[in-house]
Amino acid sequence: MGKRSLLVVEDDPEMRRTLSEGLSNNGYMLQLAENAGAALRLFEEKPFDLVISDVQLPDMNGLNLLDALKSKSRHTPVIMMTGFGTVKNAVEAMKKGAFDFILKPFSLKIMEQLVESALQGSTIIKEKNADFLNKPSLSLPIITQDRRMKEIIHLCQRIAASKATVLIQGESGTGKELFARDIHAQSQRNQGPFVAVNCASLPETLLESELFGHEKGAFTGAIGRKIGKFELAHRGTILLDEIGEMNTFLQAKILRVLQESEVDRIGGNHPVPIDIRVIATTNRNLETSIEKGEFREDLYYRLNVIALKLSPLRERPEDIELLAVHFLKEFSENYRRPIDSISETALSWLKKQEWRGNVRELKNRIERAVLMANKPILDIKDFSEDDAPDPKMQIENDLPSLSLREMEQNLIFKALEKTEGNRTHAAKILGISIRTLRNKLNEYKMGLLPGELS
Repeated sequence: MGKRSLLVVEDDPEMRRTLSEGLSNNGYMLQLAENAGAALRLFEEKPFDLVISDVQLPDMNGLNLLDALKSKSRHTPVIMMTGFGTVKNAVEAMKKGAFDFILKPFSLKIMEQLVESALQGSTIIKEKNADFLNKPSLSLPIITQDRRMKEIIHLCQRIAASKATVLIQGESGTGKELFARDIHAQSQRNQGPFVAVNCASLPETLLESELFGHEKGAFTGAIGRKIGKFELAHRGTILLDEIGEMNTFLQAKILRVLQESEVDRIGGNHPVPIDIRVIATTNRNLETSIEKGEFREDLYYRLNVIALKLSPLRERPEDIELLAVHFLKEFSENYRRPIDSISETALSWLKKQEWRGNVRELKNRIERAVLMANKPILDIKDFSEDDAPDPKMQIENDLPSLSLREMEQNLIFKALEKTEGNRTHAAKILGISIRTLRNKLNEYKMGLLPGELS
């Protein structure tokens, strides 16, 4: 098979040079264009397997170039990149058929993965290292437009090469493990293992053996030697997920590992030297846990060399549309559902939700909606009944020219229609008593709906 041909459209000479040198080393044939006009001329002359284009070009907006390229070759994947990303641009690029949208600055490794994934016709990056198999299926390490989150991404890039311990704090579902994996991927340890241990999911009696290992006969049931997670992470990274749930006895043993770079297997006769980087995550306030005597202060300061605090999704509403469109694309392709967009009404509603489960909750909601939808546009009705918006608000938006009496009548009719005539359920949706509903029905002389239940 011949070399795959790539067209890079970028007006910044330094970025062109970086991409050219980096991607050429992977065996690709590259042609460079400094503006959209030059790119279109090259595209007319010969076919390319992939196009990488900046959004900000001197003679044409990159999204317009994307339209032109897709009109000439619908199946050629296009990766868009920008240093001035906005949610609108990213969403628009995905709607226009871009394979993916990447924000500058990015590591060459990430671009290489995107190129490989695009050329394979896949929407999910296939990690070469088996330790990445459980990585969440995002085509970029972190998808965000939030200023604070982007600052954390840049910090991760700066500290990735060091061995410094990292403490990542944030609510459940904010992406703590995703950031940990990203740090490992950008580090010089990325050829080594990434071992994740959930400190909250294992009983205390098993956690010590899982972390440190044991020798044969160390305790009842120890029928053979077991290598612990710290040893398995040798020359790589270990993630201690939800470390705030660990008891103080194990915290003391963790502290010794950090200080001495060695572990003692249960029942062992001598320590085992290890070379690891430790990343810990927690959804607790560890300083409060220290005051309560639940967490060792010396371990806290030993872990907190580099501190990252992730914002909950409700504090970065600008990310909701970007993430929703990304997950829609992922699940519609995974489940082979012909759904290509989300209605403005549904997007507006999504942005108003509290998202206690953060990105994980949003992802689950989109997945469920994709499976429930029967039209090419995802709408409010595709979310579960519990997620549905206030019906009064819907009616008022749909029928703004009606009188209050007419709106009230339509609201009651819609509620009964939705519940297939079940007055009890309809009254619950409307927030009124069943007696009030009966009185209103008599007043409007609506009678019973077909299939009405008592």
